[in-house]
Amino acid sequence: MDQAALMQFLPMIGIFILFWFLMVRPQQKKMKEHKAMLDALQKGDEVLTQGGIVGRITKAGAEYLSLEIANNVEIVVQRAAVGTKLEKGTLKSL
Repeated sequence: MDQAALMQFLPMIGIFILFWFLMVRPQQKKMKEHKAMLDALQKGDEVLTQGGIVGRITKAGAEYLSLEIANNVEIVVQRAAVGTKLEKGTLKSL
């Protein structure tokens, strides 16, 4: 490969590196943080599911969580369905 051919590929390599640092790497970091949050969920935590349901965890299994969404009303959701862990006391303010 001569130098002229290498110079033709240099902009494509630059674009790939830019794409990696601006899009792929931040997304991987965000996924890693979300997985760590899911792994750390425990009984008593208040969560918001990706479907918009807010509840308190009453039982935490390996793959499923029981959420109390109202007095004496519990639902079972997959851990992966949890979008955000809320701060303590959020349910009382709603």
